[in-house]
Amino acid sequence: MGLWARITRVFRATTGAAVDRLENPELVLQQTIRDMRDRVPELNNSVAQVMATERLLAKNGENLEKQVVDLDSKIKASVKMGRDDIATAYIGQLQQAQLDLERTKGQLDHASLASKQALKARDNYVLNMKKRTAEAMQLISASKQAKLQEQLAQTMETFNIGDDASTFQEMREKIDRRVAAAEAKLQLGSTNVDAQMADIEREAMDIQLHDKLLEYKQQMGMLGTGSGTSKQIGAGAGSEKKDPDLLDQVIVNETEEMNRSN
Repeated sequence: MGLWARITRVFRATTGAAVDRLENPELVLQQTIRDMRDRVPELNNSVAQVMATERLLAKNGENLEKQVVDLDSKIKASVKMGRDDIATAYIGQLQQAQLDLERTKGQLDHASLASKQALKARDNYVLNMKKRTAEAMQLISASKQAKLQEQLAQTMETFNIGDDASTFQEMREKIDRRVAAAEAKLQLGSTNVDAQMADIEREAMDIQLHDKLLEYKQQMGMLGTGSGTSKQIGAGAGSEKKDPDLLDQVIVNETEEMNRSN
């Protein structure tokens, strides 16, 4: 293969590939539909010309028929009047009119056939155009659906591979860490120093109430004169068994006094 043939082949292949990439099936089909519709007026004009020729021949035939009848009457009138010369002239015109009439009838037959064929061809073209238009619309719809499916496929690929999947996983881990940190802070907030101090204050109040109770018992002579606290508590415990109602009253009074002071 010569060098020029190889260059030509490469050029054609490159050009064909570029045209394939630039060629949009939807645009091509739409342009084809427009071209087919644009030809309908041209076909109508052609059919109209054929039909006009048919009607013109028909009109000429009618005129020739009238002319033949008129010449025939003139010939008869000339013969009756003894004007053979005039009758002979009219006979020549009649023969020519008859020839023209026969020729016109033949042309009219061909024109009528051509007109019918032209109408049929126009109707077939319109029918075929409608059929092709419907097919083209279906192909355009299929092309749009294919394009949409391609876009959806590309979108789904971004979820399966690449950076998006790792991004979702990274964000999920960050959110989980924030939730865990918030829960830990909430747990620490429920067991902080303030809560512990509240427990200590309640314990101290209980101790003060108990000491006040012992003081009242001491004043009332319900406790012995022992040296140890355990003896006083023991004595107090014995006294509580002897008079539980009095002990309950003392506790109630002490509680009311503490509430009023607070």
